[in-house]
Amino acid sequence: MTKAELIVNVAEKAGLDRKKAEKAVGAFVDTVIQALVEGDKVQIIGFGTFENRERSARTGRNPRTGEKIEIPASKLPSFKAGKALKEAVNY
Repeated sequence: MTKAELIVNVAEKAGLDRKKAEKAVGAFVDTVIQALVEGDKVQIIGFGTFENRERSARTGRNPRTGEKIEIPASKLPSFKAGKALKEAVNY
């Protein structure tokens, strides 16, 4: 499902026009992104949790030259599905 399809489905299920549904979906995405940037996690009971995960620094290898390179530590956004979502998918 694309973002456009999501907006159409939200509009239908919530009884909103497409413009309002687009604003709602956009506001949700922006809010989750802002929370993750600030280091917070977003937990939606029954759906799941968005949070940052730490990736430690490590030594990698350039596949072209075989030369060792240092890969710096980084943060990655992640999503962990909640119980209700897992059960719905595994009906």
